Amino acid sequence: MNMKSMLFWMTLPVMLPQAVLLRRRAPRFPSAAGPCEGSVGDGALVRLLAIGDSIVAGVGARLLSKALVGQTAAALAERGGLHVQWQAIGQTGMTARRFIDTRLDTLPSQAPDYLIVSLGVNDVTSLSTVSRWQINLRTLFDALSERYPDALIVFAGMPPLGGFPLLPQPLRAWVGMRGKVFDGATAGVAREYDSVHHVPIEFETTPGAFADDGFHPNEDSYAVYGDELAAAIYRRLA
Repeated sequence: MNMKSMLFWMTLPVMLPQAVLLRRRAPRFPSAAGPCEGSVGDGALVRLLAIGDSIVAGVGARLLSKALVGQTAAALAERGGLHVQWQAIGQTGMTARRFIDTRLDTLPSQAPDYLIVSLGVNDVTSLSTVSRWQINLRTLFDALSERYPDALIVFAGMPPLGGFPLLPQPLRAWVGMRGKVFDGATAGVAREYDSVHHVPIEFETTPGAFADDGFHPNEDSYAVYGDELAAAIYRRLA
């Protein structure tokens, strides 16, 4: 067990009551409205599928077209002169294990060219261990690679949890540290796969960058988020 893991488990009894109280009092925002699929741009056709948690469900945005998948599609279409058909399959509270158990067999049969995966925040907050997270990632990547062998899998990195306004201190710093550890573990697992690309995510953590719940990006931050993912896809495409 490394020093960060030891620190985490040693401080857990102190942080747990604060986390339980926050979970009870935190506002619950709905998923984004609008169709779960759409298209944008003109040119060569590419298909973009986004799967995962509340970020894919678009919590914090009014419409899915203004959330992560829609913003990524728009940025990719503009960068590459492409016609991007997109689809989002996301659910608030989704963990890697739950997605494997409940959603893998229901994914579309038509293969995407690019597959965005957003998972991990709920694994951090539900106290999954790093080793269990790595096991679940390998299971997920193996299954996705088998189902869509020609797709580029783009794993959206952990957002900067240490700057989320909803989280009070010292819980915010504690969760932020956990997020960085998980993100490093994700990058390591992604390097084991030729078809998987981990994209670190950074956006301003000022209050103006978040939805009113203080936990999810607002539409402006989704635009930044989506542009970073589109840039990473376009670099691989080029």
